[in-house]
Amino acid sequence: MKHFFIIGCLFICAACAQQNATDKKIVAALDSLTQQVQQLQKEKYKPGLGEIMASIQMHHAKLWYAGINSNWKLSAFEIDEIKEMLTTANEIETDRPETKDLPMIYPSIDSISLAIKSQSLVAFKKSFLLLTNTCNSCHSANHFEFNVITVPTSPPVSNQDFKAH
Repeated sequence: MKHFFIIGCLFICAACAQQNATDKKIVAALDSLTQQVQQLQKEKYKPGLGEIMASIQMHHAKLWYAGINSNWKLSAFEIDEIKEMLTTANEIETDRPETKDLPMIYPSIDSISLAIKSQSLVAFKKSFLLLTNTCNSCHSANHFEFNVITVPTSPPVSNQDFKAH
C-alpha cells in the first residue's frame, strides 16, 4: 500500500512539474505578445504639429461662424475642440520647442469661453480677435510669422448650418 501511495505522489509531482513548465511557456508567450503590442502602440500614427494646427484652424473658423450666428452650443463645442487639439499637441509633440509657447493661448480661450457662456455677441467678437491675435503672436514667437491667421471671410465648409436652432 505504501508503494502505491509513493508512486501516486511521484506521479502527481511529475504532473505538477510538467504543468509548471507549461505555465512558464504560456507566461513567456504572453510577455512576448505584450511587448509586441506595446511596440505597435508606440509606432501608431500620430499627427504632426502641422496637422494639429490645421485642425485648430478649421475649428477656429467654425467657431467664428457659430458665434456670429449666436449658436452658443456649437461655439462651446468648437472652443472645446480647440482645447482638445492643444492638449493633443502638448502630449504628442513633446520634443517640439514650439509647444512650450502654447500656454499663451489659454487666457484668450478663457475669454472667449466666458463670452460664449454669457451669450454676448459683442464680447464674443472681441474675444475672437484676441484669440486670433494670440495665435499670430505664438506663430511670430516661433518664427512662423508667415503663417497669419485672420477672421474668416467665408464659411470653412458648405455643408454645415451655423445658425442656432
